[in-house]
Amino acid sequence: MSIGEEKHVQQADLNRRYRKHMLSELRFAVARDGLDRGEVHGEAEVTRYMHVPGTSHLRTSILAVWADMLSGILTLTAVQPRVSVTQELDVHLYQPAPSSGIVRAEGRVVKAGRSVIVSHVDFTDSQGEPFGFSTSSFMASPDASFTLPSLKASMRFINDAPRLAVPFADRAGLIRHAVPGVAELAVSDDGRNSTNSMHGGLVALAAEESVLSLADDPSATVCSLQVRYLSAIRVGPAVATASGHRGLFRCEVRDRGKQDRLAALATVRTF
Repeated sequence: MSIGEEKHVQQADLNRRYRKHMLSELRFAVARDGLDRGEVHGEAEVTRYMHVPGTSHLRTSILAVWADMLSGILTLTAVQPRVSVTQELDVHLYQPAPSSGIVRAEGRVVKAGRSVIVSHVDFTDSQGEPFGFSTSSFMASPDASFTLPSLKASMRFINDAPRLAVPFADRAGLIRHAVPGVAELAVSDDGRNSTNSMHGGLVALAAEESVLSLADDPSATVCSLQVRYLSAIRVGPAVATASGHRGLFRCEVRDRGKQDRLAALATVRTF
């Protein structure tokens, strides 16, 4: 197989994975206008399947997914044709996330250095009121062999995807352990990112769920989530273990299939 043919096969495989990716079912639609100014916008309708169990509020980890998407697109414009990887991502809320309606997000580049791109995302509700923000840092993947579908194709896949039809954690295959503070998530083909590892938003979901299982209030939601990505989770399952009290927690996420290698550290606060 020639180099050109091999690249064509790899691109076709990426196209198939993006078309059926579980995160596409969140139906977060992205507008490309503004990329030339270092800005990008997105929006999605909140449904009950996006809520934290036992509450009527959107999961903070889903906001992390959307922030990761926007910031990744902004970074891609700077590093393409190479793939970008997340170094650190946080989400902070002024109040519990909306229960319904349209959530809008506006991302912009804060700093574009030689090796690291920092982005900021603002979230507003259907009435245009701000309810939170995110900051993230990205870098180009050290492996230059990874490539992405075009931005136009990636956005078409999201628009064509089916809508989430079960609770988000169930769709992801998250396992809640009997021991409070532990959550487990397998690496699935439709949950991988462009570097063939677990998507950073799903890592955030595992961390969020491990913390919520420890919270004294069963109706608690996350008001602040900060994730530092240390290594890719390619084997799995990802096991998130949280500890803390009085609304402040720390969490370790490890790749059990890689001798429990530490993959991410999270700091979480709850309302």
